[in-house]
Amino acid sequence: MSTVPTRESDGRRTAAAARRRAREAEIVTATRRLFDRSGVREANIDEIARAVGVNRAIVYRHFTGKEDLFALTMVSYLEELAGLLDAAAKTSKSPDKRLTAIVTTFADYALEHPAFVDCAQALMRRPGSELLDEVSERALLKLGGGMAACLRSLSSVIEAGNATGEFKVKDATLLANTLYASGLGALMLARSGLVIREAAPGVPVVGEISPEQVKAHMVATALAAARGKI
Repeated sequence: MSTVPTRESDGRRTAAAARRRAREAEIVTATRRLFDRSGVREANIDEIARAVGVNRAIVYRHFTGKEDLFALTMVSYLEELAGLLDAAAKTSKSPDKRLTAIVTTFADYALEHPAFVDCAQALMRRPGSELLDEVSERALLKLGGGMAACLRSLSSVIEAGNATGEFKVKDATLLANTLYASGLGALMLARSGLVIREAAPGVPVVGEISPEQVKAHMVATALAAARGKI
């Protein structure tokens, strides 16, 4: 005999779903807080569970594993960054100035949130097949949506520059993705503040580099690539 759902049972299910979403959001917020305070490498499930006031079994009840939780925490960074990049893209009508504003905003955000760079690189280092095994479809969809939102501002400005003839890019999507990935690597350099050069064959010398120098290089590289000079 089938049971017809009642308004009361529907209400209980809705309330349970709302509590689940609230707990998931609480866990992601705690993870983000730990990332910002201690870095990605220092965060672990036990510490995250203690920050929320639950045991690790509760965390695993909401997330398939550490990578799943970290992917959804990365989404919180990407959503925040996407809004900043969208605002930067509207600061001027000139494609050159808009691209400069976007790259500068990206660099400033990453320097302010080192854990964002660590988390992004940790996820990008994993082969796609591994991510599919360890991260839920829901998390992957949100992660892809967050990245797409960030890249949208960049590719739109590149396409606008193509339309005016200022830029000469065959594939705006490819360039946007390349600038994002290479930017993460350059920002690791900015964080270390060190560069290596050869004073003579076999004689390495350690020099210093500032975040401002790295940001200027990122902007110059983006503009050169957009203008078809790389």
